[in-house]
Amino acid sequence: MAKIKLLHLFAYSLLGMLLSPPLHAKDFVFTAIGDQPYGSYEPFVKLIQKINQQKNSQFTIHVGDIKNGGSECSDKTFSDIKKMFDSFQKPLIYTPGDNEWTDCHRQSNGAYEPTERLEKIRQLFFKEPISLGIESIKLQSQSKLSQEKSIYVENLRWSKDNILLMTLHQVGSNNNLDPKIPGAIKEYEARNQANMQWLESSFALAKQQNNAAIVIAMQADTFHPKAPKVSGFSDFIASIEKLALEFNKPVLLIQGDSHEFVVDHPLQKINNHSNYNVIRLVVPGANLTEAVEVKINSNKKDAAEFFTFKRYSIH
Repeated sequence: MAKIKLLHLFAYSLLGMLLSPPLHAKDFVFTAIGDQPYGSYEPFVKLIQKINQQKNSQFTIHVGDIKNGGSECSDKTFSDIKKMFDSFQKPLIYTPGDNEWTDCHRQSNGAYEPTERLEKIRQLFFKEPISLGIESIKLQSQSKLSQEKSIYVENLRWSKDNILLMTLHQVGSNNNLDPKIPGAIKEYEARNQANMQWLESSFALAKQQNNAAIVIAMQADTFHPKAPKVSGFSDFIASIEKLALEFNKPVLLIQGDSHEFVVDHPLQKINNHSNYNVIRLVVPGANLTEAVEVKINSNKKDAAEFFTFKRYSIH
């Protein structure tokens, strides 16, 4: 009888080990894109086909701007993009950009009310906390965790091989901090508060889970040299500096908006100390129909070696 009990205990222990998340990160690859399609859909369709051929890539993150800044923000435009997103073979995780809502008040965009367009984006692309694409993964949504933040269905996170990944709804056009647009500042203040809460809770979760690294994807180039003096990203920069320093493990920021491929250490550039554990990727976009393969090198400690990047085009 004692032997049987011991066997049962051993079996349950083994089952627990099999079901528990990995204590160490594993190597894997994913894809990052953004600021496309701009203009003709044909190059973007070809890029999707190219991404679908990358069998090692586990999922794709699109950091927003699903149209250029001068085209109409119509329901048809959004529907067309949604159909293309659904053609990704592997899971696609999307976070909105400024071109699809904050800038839609422009005459060339159809003179829409920006928050009405944002509501449409939320209804179409974020019906459930699940990725887009043919294959899908479940995501954790800020809207499901906090009744006060129930509208922020686009703030998402998920784990892969002991890496925590998340999206943060920060957009270009100074994050909608624009006194010239009625209601913009009020919208910014509420969303910025939700964003900072989501960022802080995600770092807390990563500590709790002993994650090896964090990936944070957003549309805005928060470190652009031509940012306004009253920046819509000042709270984010102060917060990420503090949280990353406390986390003391690799942190990757994925951004778009400025369209040129960049890999740098943005916090080290602005404050001249530490924060080498924060590395940033700005994805190519607009007239550059390209994708970036992001590789996790789990046996490395330095962020510049833990995350490595390879860009490719449709040609």
